[in-house]
Amino acid sequence: MVSVADLVGLAVVVGVNAAIAALATRFIRVRLDTQWGVALYIALLVPAALFVTTLIATGPVGLGPDLGGATAVLGVAVALPFALGVAFDYFWMPAPEEVELPDTLRES
Repeated sequence: MVSVADLVGLAVVVGVNAAIAALATRFIRVRLDTQWGVALYIALLVPAALFVTTLIATGPVGLGPDLGGATAVLGVAVALPFALGVAFDYFWMPAPEEVELPDTLRES
């Protein structure tokens, strides 16, 4: 039986990883001008960052229940938040080109 504390810990891990994925995706999309570069960096760097935060959160910190195997952990704590974060940035946030910056922040 899974305790409420384990479910809350799992929700925290998924929420934090989804936030990291959304912020990292936005940062990469704002900084890079090429579409292939953005796709490559998002596909490689964001899951690596989520994997590291999952190892830290579920290892020494001890959040979340025992999911039974590595595949389940990668699916629930890395792939699901990755998909949520990237979808949040691409579908809910405006494209970086559409955001108007004040004149003092524009590069010449």
